[in-house]
Amino acid sequence: MMQENRQITLRDAALREILARGAPILGTMEDCDAEEVGNVSRGIGKLKMSDWMAAFPDHTEIVRMSLPGTHDTWNYTPEVQESLKRYTGPCQQRSIFRMLNDGIRVFDLRYAWNPDLETIGFYHCENSPCYPFYYAFANKPCLNELVGCFHEAKAMLSPTTRMEDVFFGLYTWLDLHPTETILLSMNYEPGTGTSDDARLQETLYHILTSALAKRYWLQSRGSLGTLGEARGKLILIQRFDFNLLPSHLTDRIGIHLNPGHWTVNGQDIKLEYAEGKIAYIQDYYRIEPSKNSNPASCIADKLQVVKCHLEKAIDPELHPDQLFISFVSASCRIEEPSLIPQVYALGDGERMLGVNHGLFPWITEHRGKRFGVMFLDFYDGVSPLVEAIIGQP
Repeated sequence: MMQENRQITLRDAALREILARGAPILGTMEDCDAEEVGNVSRGIGKLKMSDWMAAFPDHTEIVRMSLPGTHDTWNYTPEVQESLKRYTGPCQQRSIFRMLNDGIRVFDLRYAWNPDLETIGFYHCENSPCYPFYYAFANKPCLNELVGCFHEAKAMLSPTTRMEDVFFGLYTWLDLHPTETILLSMNYEPGTGTSDDARLQETLYHILTSALAKRYWLQSRGSLGTLGEARGKLILIQRFDFNLLPSHLTDRIGIHLNPGHWTVNGQDIKLEYAEGKIAYIQDYYRIEPSKNSNPASCIADKLQVVKCHLEKAIDPELHPDQLFISFVSASCRIEEPSLIPQVYALGDGERMLGVNHGLFPWITEHRGKRFGVMFLDFYDGVSPLVEAIIGQP
């Protein structure tokens, strides 16, 4: 009995150490265990938002679901928010654990070497600067504090957090919520000053194919599978290549969306990830305004592109068995009218509304239809939006 208790203590201590390393991105164990603070009256049927997938039957195909996600997922801590002012606008303000408890099920992760060049970490990065905000909003405190600029911008989220720490945190959350599944969209972040070399690819490969990973990652290849197959597991959306791996490392999981075929700033991207299986993607993040545009018209332009793509996703006669991915987010604009992600998502805090506000009534009108994967910025700024996206089984 003493030996057994000692082993439990050691396991608990190891778990606490790993989660402490991951806390700058994951959040704390209190976040992991907590119910949705302020959301106690919300949920799907009688289920909490942390367990909403339990309402859907096992035979439900993942591609036929509406899955709320977060773009540039992990930049939530006050320290990270402060650091991002120098580079590019932050996109989220909650931890991964809190997002999961809020109903988010898809995460957009950008990785590269940590500074030690031995472990892999996560970044928020853009290759264009975020210049001082459009002069029309220059005296508004709610926006001033978010403005910053830098060329070849890069922001490391936590130099001490390893990819494995974040994955271990996700495994821990799934153990607490075995009816759920989590999709991870992962791509290499090139603006970090490090290289996507063979050693990085091999390190990532071994992380994804370890004995522990095989227990927690859906092992199907070229398919997202059904909810029953994926409960309690992670699903990989691979937006990177394994083109430098040794020939004997052949294990693959999830779906591969070839980054070389991903149209930059595309409004209607079409990628085949397996025979007969297509991903239809809207990733229009750099809004191209007309000569007389203003911030409100840029927001309206982005909203229209999002709705146009979602109209295709909900059409039962078009591609009901194919994957749809919509980025509701938008990046900083250098040119006037300058804009930052928070203003695109939520407006200026006064009279101008953001994309999230404009999208909510449309989603509500079509609630229960298949929207596919939707990547959001500042999803919590319009609190019923996630629940409306999920709909009813």
